[in-house]
This record gives sequence, C-alpha cells and structure tokens, in this order.
Amino acid sequence: MLASENGVRRSTGVGGASKMVSEKSGAPVVRHVITDSDLGTPEGSSMKPVELSQVIKLIEDPFASTLKERHLFVLKKVVKRYQNGFLLKDLVQIFKILNLCAEKAKDHPEYTQIMCGLFKLCSLPFLKEKSTDETNYAQIVKESISQMGYMMRVPIVEVRLQICASIISFYNPKMPKDHVEGFQPTSPAYKVQMAEKSGVAETLVLSMALLEGQPEVRLQVLRALQMLSHSSEMNCSLILKAGGASKICSQMNGHDPSGQLLFRSSEILWNLLENGCKEEVTSQLSNLDCIMALKDAFLNQLLKGFRQYDLQLRNDLLVIITVVAENPKAPIIESGFAKRLILFATFPEIKTHNPLVRNLKLSFNNEDFEMKKLFFNAIAVMSRDLSAVQLFNECKVLLALFHHIKPSEKPAALEWTAVQQEELQLQALATLATVAPLLLDDYMTCQGSTRLLLLLEWCVSEDGYFGHGNSFHGSGGKGSKKAQMRYCLRLLRTMTSLGDEMANQDLCDQGVISQLVGILKNMADATEEDDALIIEIKTDMLLILSTLCENDMHRKELFGSDGVEMTTQLLKMDPTKFHCGLGHNKLILSTVDCIWSCIVGCYTTEDLFLTKEGIFLLLDLLHSSPRNMQNVILGTLLEFCDNPKSISHINTWRGDKDLTAPVLLVRLWRTEESELGVRRDEHGRVVDAKKPLLCYYQEEEQVVPLSANRPSAAVMEVSENMRAKIYSMFCKLGFEDLPGLTTGDYVTLAIISRYLDFKVGEVWNEISRELEVERVRPVTPDKVALEMIAKSSEDMAKTVAALQTSMLEHQQQQDLLDEQQMYAEIRSNHKQQDLDVKSWEDFVAKTSNHAVLKVAKQLQEKFIESSKLKIKHQDAIFHPTQITGLQTTNFCGRLVTVDSTPTHLTGGPLAKTDLALERASIRGGALQKTKAAKELSYR
Repeated sequence: MLASENGVRRSTGVGGASKMVSEKSGAPVVRHVITDSDLGTPEGSSMKPVELSQVIKLIEDPFASTLKERHLFVLKKVVKRYQNGFLLKDLVQIFKILNLCAEKAKDHPEYTQIMCGLFKLCSLPFLKEKSTDETNYAQIVKESISQMGYMMRVPIVEVRLQICASIISFYNPKMPKDHVEGFQPTSPAYKVQMAEKSGVAETLVLSMALLEGQPEVRLQVLRALQMLSHSSEMNCSLILKAGGASKICSQMNGHDPSGQLLFRSSEILWNLLENGCKEEVTSQLSNLDCIMALKDAFLNQLLKGFRQYDLQLRNDLLVIITVVAENPKAPIIESGFAKRLILFATFPEIKTHNPLVRNLKLSFNNEDFEMKKLFFNAIAVMSRDLSAVQLFNECKVLLALFHHIKPSEKPAALEWTAVQQEELQLQALATLATVAPLLLDDYMTCQGSTRLLLLLEWCVSEDGYFGHGNSFHGSGGKGSKKAQMRYCLRLLRTMTSLGDEMANQDLCDQGVISQLVGILKNMADATEEDDALIIEIKTDMLLILSTLCENDMHRKELFGSDGVEMTTQLLKMDPTKFHCGLGHNKLILSTVDCIWSCIVGCYTTEDLFLTKEGIFLLLDLLHSSPRNMQNVILGTLLEFCDNPKSISHINTWRGDKDLTAPVLLVRLWRTEESELGVRRDEHGRVVDAKKPLLCYYQEEEQVVPLSANRPSAAVMEVSENMRAKIYSMFCKLGFEDLPGLTTGDYVTLAIISRYLDFKVGEVWNEISRELEVERVRPVTPDKVALEMIAKSSEDMAKTVAALQTSMLEHQQQQDLLDEQQMYAEIRSNHKQQDLDVKSWEDFVAKTSNHAVLKVAKQLQEKFIESSKLKIKHQDAIFHPTQITGLQTTNFCGRLVTVDSTPTHLTGGPLAKTDLALERASIRGGALQKTKAAKELSYR
C-alpha cells in the first residue's frame, strides 16, 4: 500500500500497478487534468490533455489489446506531455504504465522506445506543487526508484542501459529545458537520498546475474554502482548485503572491449573499503576465486601496462590486495600469489633468473615509487602469517630491505631521487622492525647489527645531510637525521628485546654500549629543548642499554662513569614535564629501569652513583613523581639498600619542609592502604584483628580453589602494590630511632613492622577458606595447627592495636603536660609583669613622697647594719658607709662633691671628683644606680 495525501489510498497491484480509489466511497477519483498551458506548452501547439488513468484503462482493457497503434499513439502523447519531468503525484501511474509496457514489450518491441523515453524522463528532477510534497511523497518516490531497479529484469539491452543512465543522472542531474508554471523541481540531493532508501543498489548487484553476454550493460551497471557507493555508507552496506564485493571481484577480468571493466570494478572495491565495513569486504574477497582474479589483474597490469593510467590502476589493485592479506583466512599463500608479490617486492635489489621479472623494468617515476612503498607495506602485512616466513627466507627479503638502509649517498642518474631514497630508507627500517625478528638467522647472515651501527654512527655525524621529512615515517625529521635515528633505534630495540644472546653479544662486541652512552651524554648536555621525537629516541636507547646490561656484570662495568653521569643528569628532569604529553614520563621510567639494570649489582658503578648523589635524586623523584611511577622507583631504591653505603645517604636525605625518608615511606604506606581500602580508624590503628591487611577487593572476591602452580590473591597482592617494598626498606633502615617521625607515624610503623607476620597469617587463612570451599577436612593435627596460626595472627594484631593505643595515650598525656607547662610559663610571665609594675610604683612613691623615702632609707640602713660583720679583724680596713658631700641641686639629679679614696690606698694624691648623676633606669623592677654613684648613699 502506498500512502498519498487528501485521504486517498493507492492500492498497488502486481508489477507495481496501482488504482486510485476513494477511502470513503470507493469510487474512482477524478484528478485535475494538466493542460498544455499548465505544462508550459507554447500557445498554438495542438496537444490534447491526456488522463493517465484513461491511458492505463486503455492498455489494460482486454478488448483493446489489439489496438497497438492506438496504444503507441497515446503513450507517445504521455512522453511528450512530461518532457519537463514527472509530477510527484503522477509517479504511481507512470510506473504502472511502465510495468504494462514491460509486459507488452516481450511480444511487441515497439513498446521498447516508449519505455526508454519514460525512463529517460526519470533522469530529470521530479516536479512538486508544494514545498511539503518532497516529504509527503517520499514513500512513493522511494518505491518508484526501487521499481526502476526491478525493471532490470526486462531482457532488453536498450531498457537496461537507459535505467542505468537514469540512475547515474541522479548524481549529475539535468535541468529541464522549460519551466512548468505552478511547479518547482525537487532539490538535487532529493533523488540521491531516495535512492539510498530504495535499496536500488542491492537490486543492481542482484541483476548482474542476468547480464551474461551483455558486457555493455554490465559496464553501465558497474558505473551506476560506482556512483551509488562513492559517498554513501548505506549503499555500500546494501551492496555488501547482496555479496557485491565477491561478485564484482570475481568478474573483473571478463571480456571488455572498452577497457573500463577493471577500472570500474576496482573503484567500487575501493569505495566499499572506504565507506563500508572493511571486515565484511575482506571476508567476501578472501576466497580463492577472488584471490586468483586479483592476482591475474595485478600481474597483467604490472607486466603489460605502460600508460600512467595502467600504473595507477596497478597500485590501486596492490592496495586492495594488501588489505585482503590482513585477513588470516585469505588464501594468499596457498594460491601462490604471496610468492609472486615477494618476488616483485625484492626487485631489482635481488638478482634472479625468474622469467616473470626478466623483462620487468622500473622507470623510477612516481607510480613505481608508490608501488615500491606498497610492496614494503605488503611484506609487513604478510609477516603476520608465519607461513610467509619461509617465503621471506627464500626470496632474501632481509637482504633487499637492508639494501635501502645504507647511509644516504648521492643518487645515480637512473635511480630514485634523494627525497624518494629517504622515504624508502625509512619505510625499509620500519618494515625490518616487523620482519627481522622472524628471520634472526638471516639477520645475522646479513650482518644486521653492523649495518645498523654504521647507520647510527652516520645519524650522529655532521656531514651536512638534511632530511626532507615528507613521508609519514619522516615526520619530525625535517632538516636533520632524527627520523633515520628513530627507526634505526627502534629496530635495535626490537632485536635486543628478543633476548638472543648471540645477537646481543655481537652488538656489545661492536661497542654499542659506549656508542649509545656517548650519544645520550651529548644529548643530555645539549641546551635546546627536547621535542617528542628526541624523547622517543632517548627512551629507546635507555631500553636497549637496560636489555643488554641486565644480567651481565662485564657490560655493567662498560656502562661506566659516563653512563652514571648520564643517568644522574636525566634524573634531574623537571617533574612538571611528566604531564606535558611529550613522553617525559616514559623517559624517566626508562631512566629508572636503566639504573636498575645497568648500575645496581656492580659495586663500581654503584659507588659512582652514590658519589653523584644518585640516591638523593631517586628520593626526590619518589617524592615528586605520580603514583604510577613510585613502585618502580621504590624497587630501585630497595635494590640499592643492599649496598651498606646507601643507608647513610637515605638517612641524610631531606626533602621539602625538612622531610625525611622514613616519613616519606610512612606517607606512601598510608596512601597505598587508603587506595586499597584497608580498614583503619581515624588514627591509623588496626580495626579488624582478623583481617589487619585485607584489601576491599579481596573481601569482595569469592575464594576459588586454585592449582598448586597458580598464586592466590593474597600472594598476588604482594606484587601489585608497594607495601612489601616499603616493609623491606624499613627492614634495611630499622624500625627505631628514625628521624622526623611523629607519634602518628609510629602508629603506622607498628603495622609496617608486623607486615610479614600479618601476610603469613593472611595466606594461612586463605588456605583454610579454600579447604572449606573444597569441602576438605584436614587431619586433626593440621586443623589444630591452622587454628593456632589463626589465633596467633589475631593475637598479634590485637597486640599491635594495644601498642598503638598506648602510643596515642602517651602522646595525649605528653600533650597535656606540655599544655600545663605552657600555661605555667604564661602565669610566670604575668607575675613578673606585676612585679615590674609594683617596683615602678614604689620607685615613683619614693621620688614623690618624702615620708616614703625616709622609710625606705631606714629600711636600707637596717639591711646594711644586718649585713655587717660582728667580729672585726685586726688587719682589715673598713670604709665608712656614709658619703659626705655638698648637695647643690634638687633631689632628682644633683651635683655632689665626693672625697676620693685615701692616698695611702691608691698611691695617688687626694682628689675630688665632680660627678654628674644621670637619671636612673629601671631593670627587672629595681632602681639601678649608675657606676659613678655606686658608693653614694642618702643622708
């Protein structure tokens, strides 16, 4: 049923025919007759209006079936009437007429011309009367275009060609010659949208089975599918749904006088790969028929093509073949195609007598250059299938690739240009990083290590070479040799990571350690800012050194003082760069790994590292690094603790705000337990004595019985966090007399000191739970032992909790005592202030009140008398306590004449000294006399 507006329903019959019926009365609906003036026909032309329903009735009338001339006359009038395009509201009747003509054309070829004329008019934009007609008639238009696809069943070449031409015209619409008054053409994209929803792409693919012996029609169908799949994901999905990729590929080498069949087919496959599901495309092409078709097409273009068009098509086919080769189910090797591809990929570097390449010549143009790069890419893709390794060995792939990694030389006249040589060199290095680990024997035979070290030496030399940096692999290396160095080191890193002792020893014998250390040292001394490419290069060199020196003491000695100095310079990196996105975090981790592998274990390099204050730098890094780095850094520090000299360095270290190493370790422990969800109270004490170390995820997980060779959750947890390393660090540093620790730190340290005992109890508890899950009852002695272990672990946890409580109580008492002392000091200060005030008041009273002064005088004399000796010695000399003099001024500040000490005591003449008394100052609440008036007393 096709919906229409104004309550009218179109009942669709067989073959798409429809009849206008009123929903209410069921009577035929008389539509408005479009006159010549409505259609923009010039005045004076003689054409009577044609009612489409009458035309349909005439053709369907069994009594008028023999009136062929009348049918043709009326149909020609219909074609002439719609020369400017079909009305949207007439599409149902138009396609009803087309279906009737298709039935008539089987016996009467005269109807073919009418059908072609009507389909040709479908290439014009449809005409709408209202702006909403595009939406209202969308379903009708969609089914009409779908009917165009179904019309491909008509076995008439002209009709099929015209249908394809009309569909192609959707993407290159032709505007009508004249404008129809009262109507507007639909938007150019309207037909394209309706074509997507109509499913005509799927219909065209299915119709290809009907086109045997009609190469011209097949070519037009492919052209239509090319247009439909060009930028439409929906059409690509419909084509794949009908198996279009497999059908098109398997028939791409058919008879084609025009020479366009292969081009159209490859273009459709390209569109399907770009806009459709790549996995579905490769799956459809991964059969022997498609592989053989691709093989024949590629070989034909490679060996016989000479035009630029042929060379470009050859490269397009190679890309499609490479994408198909990514599917492990594709029979690339079984079909013998892989061997042919590898043979061509190694030409002309490897000389061979194979007849396929005897007459093959490269013109070194852009298309041949692109083909060479595509061959390298195909080799990397095929290497995923281990069956191809034998073919790589037979065709000497490594030797051909190593041919391109020689230091750049001036190109010959008939070779690649300098820019092309650089791109091939970089891609050859990238391909070797994938293929060389699979062909280690060939790598050693080709002296790969020597070639790479020579290339690395050239990369750091100053010979005036400037990279062009045009290709993907050359990004970041413009004006330098950074790109070559990057891929050279990446290849070296890949080869050393294999762990083959012969290959690694070959590298070390040729001085790779000293060479890499020297390069790193020069880079570390450079003042320019590092970019992402330089950071990656440094990281790769550090990883190579770590791999080579990890288990060999002699190589660690070769690392030497230069290596130690280089690592200490890298450790001084600004921590703020870790999050800048350039890779500084990877560089610092590689540096720590290099320290662990190249320095730790060799006392010579360890002592040099300590001399360079390396332990201080590691502790600084541990304090400032992100959480995900601290585990590795802490492990490196723990390894250094085997050296007795390291302990003093760790104890001497001070961080921000006088932070000590034990305090830092305790903080790391608390942070780790907080993230693990271990239950602690607000003071850090043990809460659950039965589970003193258990993490939250261990509690949530159910106990699962495991085999004896698989570690349980309690054992795995040791390697997943830093608690075991922190405990081991304190075992080296000790648990007492640690600098900088507070009571809260000692509370946490009480748990750390018992970590191993708690962990042993946790493992035994896990064993008991596993036995319960497995419903295994231990023998009585074992059961008693398990119970005793559990009780001992619980008692130990309670003891630790009690010790923690005692520490906190002692600290609380100490805080109270300190508080009391503080208040006592405050009271003493206030009392002294009161005494000072009282002393000042007494002083003021004595100076302002004579009676008070007399009392003070009497009291002073009384104290003097009481202080005199009662027994006088004969030889003693006593001085009078009163000083005689003449008072010449007022009380405060007077001039006094004082008799000096007798002459027989001083040895000098008697002298009188006039002393000016200064105003006295008050210190400590008492009146202090000046030195000149010490002997003076009031009369």
